[in-house]
Amino acid sequence: MTTENTTIDLDNPDLYLNRDLSLLEFNWRVLQQALDQAVPLLERLNYLCISSTNLDEFFEVRVAGLIQQIEISDLYIEADQVTPQEALKLIKARAHEIVEEQYQVLNDVLLPELEQEGIQVLSRANWTPEQTKWLRTYFLEQIAPILSPMGLDSAHPFPRLLNKSLNFIVSLIGKDAFGRNRGFAILQAPRALPRIIELPNEGDKAGTHRFVFLSSIIHAFAEDLFYGMKVKGCYQFRVTRNSDLAIDTEETSDLLSAIADELTHRNYGDEVRLEIAHNCPEAMVDFLRVQCGMEEDNVYLVNGPVNLSRMQAIHSLVDRPELKFKPFSQGYPSTLPSGSDLFAVLRKQDVLLHHPYHSFSPVIDLVKQAASDPTVLAIKQTLYRTGAKSPIVDALVAASKAGKEVTVVIELRARFDEAENVTLASRLQQAAVHVVYGIVGYKTHAKMLLILRRENNKLRQYAHLGTGNYHRSTSRIYTDYGFLTSDKQITEDVSNLFVQLTSLGKVPKTNKLLHAPFTLMDGLLSRINREISHAKEGKSAHIIIKVNSLVEPTMISALYRASMAGVKIDLITRGICCLKPGISGLSENIHVRSIIGRFLEHTRIYYFDNDGDTEVWAASADLMKRNLLRRVEACFPIQAKQLRQQIIDDLQLYLADNVQAWQLAPDGRYQRIEQDEHTEAVCAQSTLLEKMAKTY
Repeated sequence: MTTENTTIDLDNPDLYLNRDLSLLEFNWRVLQQALDQAVPLLERLNYLCISSTNLDEFFEVRVAGLIQQIEISDLYIEADQVTPQEALKLIKARAHEIVEEQYQVLNDVLLPELEQEGIQVLSRANWTPEQTKWLRTYFLEQIAPILSPMGLDSAHPFPRLLNKSLNFIVSLIGKDAFGRNRGFAILQAPRALPRIIELPNEGDKAGTHRFVFLSSIIHAFAEDLFYGMKVKGCYQFRVTRNSDLAIDTEETSDLLSAIADELTHRNYGDEVRLEIAHNCPEAMVDFLRVQCGMEEDNVYLVNGPVNLSRMQAIHSLVDRPELKFKPFSQGYPSTLPSGSDLFAVLRKQDVLLHHPYHSFSPVIDLVKQAASDPTVLAIKQTLYRTGAKSPIVDALVAASKAGKEVTVVIELRARFDEAENVTLASRLQQAAVHVVYGIVGYKTHAKMLLILRRENNKLRQYAHLGTGNYHRSTSRIYTDYGFLTSDKQITEDVSNLFVQLTSLGKVPKTNKLLHAPFTLMDGLLSRINREISHAKEGKSAHIIIKVNSLVEPTMISALYRASMAGVKIDLITRGICCLKPGISGLSENIHVRSIIGRFLEHTRIYYFDNDGDTEVWAASADLMKRNLLRRVEACFPIQAKQLRQQIIDDLQLYLADNVQAWQLAPDGRYQRIEQDEHTEAVCAQSTLLEKMAKTY
């Protein structure tokens, strides 16, 4: 039914949710996994740690960016028209709530449940005399020699602290050997020290573990570091800094050197957050706040370790399979048995891989086969987050050494992977691989592999296109699609995109691909408008979009118009969603859900009903301004009927999920979808795991 109301102003900021608050809500949903009794206990601890890591990155990038906007008087604001100043106030209020809940989950839920399972994290008050003796010896032999406490005075000013490092402020009574009354000292814990230490087994039954935080050990024996003085108090704290690299890509002549140089300064960016132990006296809190240049709202008092993510070590240290997710063996599509001649298979048909349920090995094997095949002349590939030790990189190096023409487009600026990518670029260059860094001002985010092979005195091209990175490890924890094909028009398109990335020239014409920043946005908008036309004509009209983030206001406005025209719209957005669903006369035909489970949902899929002539597209791009307008992205059609139906079936499974699904309300908050007693439980990830992989 058409509900279009032309009087609605789609530029009204009230129709858009704030992107930063939406991202915080995603982090809150991750935190809720730590409370889910259906999740194994040690995995619940991992979810708590992940929520902490996510929040760190949020402050390092998003909050730091807002602060910079204010400092340089940048007037840019999002579609919700919230100013950077207003956004920071909203963020601080919600972030404080989430942090408080994180420590409540740790102290009131997870630690007691771990203790019931024989896994204890001991506070100082609960150490036995034997444990205290062992820990003192450990401190004196393994910790104290590495520490360098710094008394504060005019010759020893407050130090510039490493980003996210563990530090202690120590209050001292007495005079040192030089007759100086120090007052305060700062103690920095080197990153080489483990943050959680396991105590020796005391003859307990198998599966019993006792752990102590490094911070507890330093607190207990800090006085040993200040001979002849009395420690009045010792309190842990941590500073989070701006970690975005500031590189003017227009001005630098050598991007590799510029990034390598900038990485040395990343750990000392401007302060954006200060975390302090909750029992630290107010006067010392104020002292730290002033020294770190923090406002009161930027100070977080925490009841536990200042870096929760360090507790992930417990997961690997404890060998208790029953408290972890069941291991699984990745499968292979029926059309691609293990050990296949991949070129022969792809000459007959396209292949669709769905990771992590399907193995990533076929992609690696394709590059390996190309490297050793004498008929292969050239290999071209984009690398975004891969790592210098990747088997794919090994194969590319081998191909170059075998005399093949190997070209690699590396995105050096993949955030927090810059150091890995600098190392990767250097290794490939040493192997005589042609290494380029894409287009200045536009990150190369497309995931493409092209192989040129001489067959029967003619050149034939083979391609892989993906929604995720060429990284074997993340392919086991991220959901992504990989598409293998020898389709002439698609491979020609991929070839043209590589030419655009490595040379100078006009926008290449493509046969089938949509690519950002040129045709992707218009291509998606034209298909949304086509659904609107179908709905107005009484034809079937349905849009399903599965992405990580939906932010771009032009796309949101188009979806609003489609909803008002009567188009049924299902959105599956893992993280950010700035669209408000369920508003009468505007978006009552739009439903938004988020899936949070064992695997990180990372696939980007665009489905258009097209009055029964269905189109399904997979892409490297989310619906964000940066993806659509400031990055090089590739969006590719899934045309083979069987493969297209496979993705449609997957989408329907996600839309039926009532175990790991959350539904977005118009106010920006999410509610977990619960099955009633008459409804069968449907878990998309578990179903796909059982269908395509094997647990053991």
